[in-house]
Parts: sequence; structure tokens; C-alpha cells
Amino acid sequence: MPEEITRLTHKYLRHDKKFPHIWCPGCGNGIVLGSLIRAIDRSGLHKDDVVLVSGIGCSGRMTVYADFNTLHTTHGRALTFATGIKLAKNSLHVIVIMGDGDATAIGGNHFIHAARRNMDLTAIIINNQIYGMTGGQQSPTTPYGSMTTTTPYGHIENAFSISELAMVAGASFVGRGTVFHVQLLDSLIERAIQKKGFSVVEILSNCHVQFGRRNKMGSPVKMMKWFQEHAVTMQKAKQMNTEDLEGNVTIGVLTDSDKPSYLEKYQLVQEQAKASLKK
Repeated sequence: MPEEITRLTHKYLRHDKKFPHIWCPGCGNGIVLGSLIRAIDRSGLHKDDVVLVSGIGCSGRMTVYADFNTLHTTHGRALTFATGIKLAKNSLHVIVIMGDGDATAIGGNHFIHAARRNMDLTAIIINNQIYGMTGGQQSPTTPYGSMTTTTPYGHIENAFSISELAMVAGASFVGRGTVFHVQLLDSLIERAIQKKGFSVVEILSNCHVQFGRRNKMGSPVKMMKWFQEHAVTMQKAKQMNTEDLEGNVTIGVLTDSDKPSYLEKYQLVQEQAKASLKK
């Protein structure tokens, strides 16, 4: 195992002047980065055929550390840049790393329409329920009643679910995991990368500095244990009633469907246009 870890880190991470990383000790972002490079390695993709795109936030630093074709974009616009890359060169495997605020607040419309179009992109969204890097403001996924820098008396808005939003908007593949369930997370990201169409992996992660501390959730280990105790696999959830599922979160593959991607339909239109011009 140590030899395998060494092989992966030297193959997929940029060591010169990029480390040590800036993430807080105990942050789940490092776990996500590990799952990402393992999933890519298992998929057999060449590094030059992968483009990793990120927006702004703690997760945005992943494009600095990962040794692929990388693009660090503006806040909320990662999916728009990724769409342009995919349209320009369809052969590339484009993976987008975003946080919950980056993807679903300022980037919310881009997220909805990328799913609606079924763009052939892989969206990995790290959901720590808060704006971590910019000071601990509430995000669209912050739970009702939570304490943040902008809700010192408790958050009064209901959170929406990233995964359910992606499903109803039209994504081909949607999976949800946590930074505790690493083997499942590896599998979800691998399946998402290999899936044609818009694939989404929502990853529940801990921000013990900005979110956990204000809400008295304890250390990173205690927050990880919450994922262990409250995450329910889809198989188990099917055997539970609504009351038993209250307060828990389902993990695993939430939807997996086969339908034409935007690029497949776009190429068909191009072929029809060329044929009409020859007449």
C-alpha cells in the first residue's frame, strides 16, 4: 500500500513549489483529492486527456495541486469554462471541481442548465454547507438554524439538496458520498468519469473551522463520525420508513440513466447542416 500511494502521488500531483497545501488540518478536501486521482488512475485515462477545472473556494486549489491540464476560473463560472473546453475538443475528459456555494449560489444557473443540456462533463461538488474560504457565510446548503458569520442568530432559510436538484434538472448520473466512506467515494467518481452525459458526485465534507466550530460540532474526527452514523446506503434506505430516515442522508448511486448527451445531439445537427449545404 505505501508503494501504491507513492506511485499515485508522484504521478498525479505537482510537488515543485506547490506543497505543503493550504487546507486546514483535518479538512476533507485532501480525501477528495485522493479519491479523484485513484478514480482517474483506475479509469486508465492518460493525464494529457484529462482537464480539471475549478472555481473559487477551498476546493479551487485542487487544480493547483493536481498534475493534469488545469484551469482555475472565476467564482461560479467553472462549468461555463468546462463547457467551452468540451465543445472545442470533445475527446478530452473534463472534470469540474466546485464547492457548494461556488456550484449552487453564483453558479446555480450554470449548474441547472448543464444538467438540462446533459453536457458531457463530470461535476464533483464538495458540500461542506458553508463558504469556508471567504469567512464562513451561509450557502444554499447551510441547514436551517445553523450559525454562520452572516446568520449569528441562526439561519432562517431552508437548504436545498444538490443531488436532487441535479436529478430533476436532467443529469445522466448522480451519486452522493461522504469523506468518511472513501471506498464508495472512489467508486462513485470512477463511475461518473466513465459516464456519458452530465454526471454529478456530491461529496459531504467537514468544515470544522468555519461550520463545525460555530455549531459546536467538535473536532474533525467527531464530524467524520457524524457521517459514519448518519449516512445510509441506498440499499438500506429502501428498507427503512420515512420516520427512520429523518435526520439521515442517503449515499450511493441516486440515478444512472442512458440518454444522448448534448454533444451527440449537436454533432447530429452539424451533420444535417453539412448535408443540406451539399444539396
